[in-house]
Amino acid sequence: MGKPKAGVVVFPGSNCDRDTLWALEKVGFEASFIWHKETDLSRYQLVVLPGGFSYGDYLRPGALAAHSPVVKALREYKGYVLGICNGFQVLTEAHLLPGALTRNLSGRFICEWQELEVVDNDTPFTNAYEEGEVIRMPIAHSDGRFISGDQAFRPVFRYLRNPNGSERNTAAIVSEDGRIMGTMPHPERASDPLLGGTDGLKVFLSLYNALK
Repeated sequence: MGKPKAGVVVFPGSNCDRDTLWALEKVGFEASFIWHKETDLSRYQLVVLPGGFSYGDYLRPGALAAHSPVVKALREYKGYVLGICNGFQVLTEAHLLPGALTRNLSGRFICEWQELEVVDNDTPFTNAYEEGEVIRMPIAHSDGRFISGDQAFRPVFRYLRNPNGSERNTAAIVSEDGRIMGTMPHPERASDPLLGGTDGLKVFLSLYNALK
């Protein structure tokens, strides 16, 4: 079998696309970029919506990108989908994941490393972790406070010290069928010792394991 194929979506304003591509290639994926106007996702087993400021975060983060051709195509896509930071915001705006990402309770942009607890390792995104494992990843957002709006949701990572006021300390969630994950912490920024840690690499390794 060949390498599993992953695509990293590039929106106007994406700034973590290259970091994400690098992390995917590091664990063994054949990875390439997907322009936001693309609609044929059939060659990919994984699509990643990276962090950044899609469309400059005008209106609100992720709101404009949620109406892009590539995100509309995700409604029919059957592979795995990972949304990181702004990508998580896009997935909630597109109603591909429940809840919403709202302004941090502090009202400030927060950029710092956070300790997280792995609360569900029975997913394609977390199978390389141990349940209850404490890991470190950085966050960088102004609108990272997760609220469910009374919708059911399935958390996979929780903050040990809630930096933004997220409901139930939620840092990342996965869809009920386990196919779509959104995370505010950046796994691609914790994928090499030179970056300050490698705990995030296991997200990409988990997906590689699931697809191989």
